[in-house]
Amino acid sequence: MTDTPEPVLSVRAATLSFGDRELWRNLNLDVRPGEFLAVLGPNGTGKTSLLKAILGQQKLTSGSIDLLGAPVTRGSRQIGYIPQQKLLEQGTPLRARDLVTFGINGHRWGLPISSRAVRRRVDEVLESVGATAYAAVPVATLSGGEQQRIRVGQAIAGSPRLLLCDEPLLSLDLNHQRQVSELIDEQRRVTNAAVVFVTHDVNPILGMVDRVLYLAGGRFRIGAPDEVLRSEVLSSMYGTPVEVIRSRGRIIVIGAPEGYGAHDHLEHHVTGAQP
Repeated sequence: MTDTPEPVLSVRAATLSFGDRELWRNLNLDVRPGEFLAVLGPNGTGKTSLLKAILGQQKLTSGSIDLLGAPVTRGSRQIGYIPQQKLLEQGTPLRARDLVTFGINGHRWGLPISSRAVRRRVDEVLESVGATAYAAVPVATLSGGEQQRIRVGQAIAGSPRLLLCDEPLLSLDLNHQRQVSELIDEQRRVTNAAVVFVTHDVNPILGMVDRVLYLAGGRFRIGAPDEVLRSEVLSSMYGTPVEVIRSRGRIIVIGAPEGYGAHDHLEHHVTGAQP
């Protein structure tokens, strides 16, 4: 019998509030090496805020978050971060290899140092994400899917132990969603990094997910997808009948309260910006 590996990420009794609005209370969560955790729920429930707290950018109302056994700090080299898809403006001179280089030594003051070892690592990363062909191309001229490949490369370049993904498939077509999600999954299998993946649509990553953290109405549930994405569970969280339908390997959620928007493929929307 093998020992259970120590968690990469430990969240203990974590509560996050903004004024009178409480997003979640007493959240306890361990994420272990190689685990793929999907964070789901309507907009405004604190999914991105959770990532910011892990990054040390958002202070909890109470509780703690530890990374590799120590309190999280801003700018940890043990965390890789893939942001929401946002195309760079035309004319931005940064090349694909420049962004990946920032992932290795961008924490240093001044311009990045391109030693032989760094250049070799950049070449390895570009190859691993399938971006060698456009390594010297300005990133702003690349397609959305190609830019996200580069962002994945930037996030993994420093060999992080934890990979945080904030809606990395947003605005991508189905083909690029599949490519980027498979790329992230491949990297966590190769490096044994833990993945925390925020998304409004679980379907592109459903076959990769080990556990789900579902946030809704100030409540949360954690468990395997088949344990959490069930009619009775979501009905309890929303306080109203919600139906979860599985069809051809996809999940459709029907009947969430008015104000939570469309429910096909777990697409939820709520009035107001994500905190």
